[in-house]
Amino acid sequence: MKAASTPLTALSTLPGSALGRAETPVAFVHAILAAYARRGMSPAAMLEQAQIAPAILKRPNGRITALQFELASGLAMRELDDEALGWFERPLPWGSYGMLVRASLTAPTLGVALKRWCRHHNLLTESIRLEIREQDGVASLVLSEQTRLPSEMHALREFCIVSVLRNALGVACWLSDSRIALRQTTLRYAPPRHRSSYGVLFDGPCTFNADTNSLQFDALYLTLPLRRDEAALQRMLERALLLTVRPYRRDRLLVEKARQLLRQDAAILRSADTLAERLNLSVRSLHRQLKDEGSSLQAIKDAVRRELALELLLKTQRPLKQIAERVGFTNEKSFLRAFKGWTGQTPDALRRAGSQTA
Repeated sequence: MKAASTPLTALSTLPGSALGRAETPVAFVHAILAAYARRGMSPAAMLEQAQIAPAILKRPNGRITALQFELASGLAMRELDDEALGWFERPLPWGSYGMLVRASLTAPTLGVALKRWCRHHNLLTESIRLEIREQDGVASLVLSEQTRLPSEMHALREFCIVSVLRNALGVACWLSDSRIALRQTTLRYAPPRHRSSYGVLFDGPCTFNADTNSLQFDALYLTLPLRRDEAALQRMLERALLLTVRPYRRDRLLVEKARQLLRQDAAILRSADTLAERLNLSVRSLHRQLKDEGSSLQAIKDAVRRELALELLLKTQRPLKQIAERVGFTNEKSFLRAFKGWTGQTPDALRRAGSQTA
């Protein structure tokens, strides 16, 4: 299949907003050249086709555009038949990363998808280990080095760590169709000469000489549903770099935070002011940001009310009046009218049907 023959390692380059600027450090090109050297192959054709002049490679602070780097990466992966470009103990055949995305595509939530990604990536190589950790509301994608490259291969080691972390982040953003705001990036190596590029590679603070290689973000992102299907995967893999690492303006976490608060407190269901205050937003900003995310406060309220009502009807014996109050209705009549609009049935009829199938 076409998708299986398209690499995702180009996801490690800079965001779409930098495609026209020379922002990618030549150190990453040198890492690709090291992969050629380890295989005893010449990179001349790759450099020529990517229009990377030999002179730029001699500059300590040289930069190329992300488009040039995409071309160089894709050509190198084809010539070396290795989507890992020499990072690991064995090559990753062309299509390996596309396979990882496909294995994650049917997950119900982003958290499950990322756990699948990590588990399957760990089957591809013993050089590194990926895992998702959660603690105190913070999720971490942790990359542990199982085998360390020699010091003279520092550029290749850096390129590997940056690429794998960026790959996972890019795929997570694409699967959830959401910007994922990073709280922090930690890296186990010393700050490189081109450390200024890291402000473009990873948003938020970046800590070098850390104990772990990791990306840290709000754990609520793990609850986001996936918004992609096989057709979208086929389209994305035709041009992985441009579509996957584009700068996502939409951050769907606001919808999930609103849903969580609305489920916790029925009073909030009747007051936009209270919800906005809990989210540290003005009411106007709340409505605007929800619209930017393709949602609305009323749509979220209706979805939460419906979910809660169904749970209470099918899992408890509470009277309808109590259920109506719990899901934010001031009277039972309004609740009955809304419930029939949601389900096409009355609450009593649905409860009876549920008890018969239990």
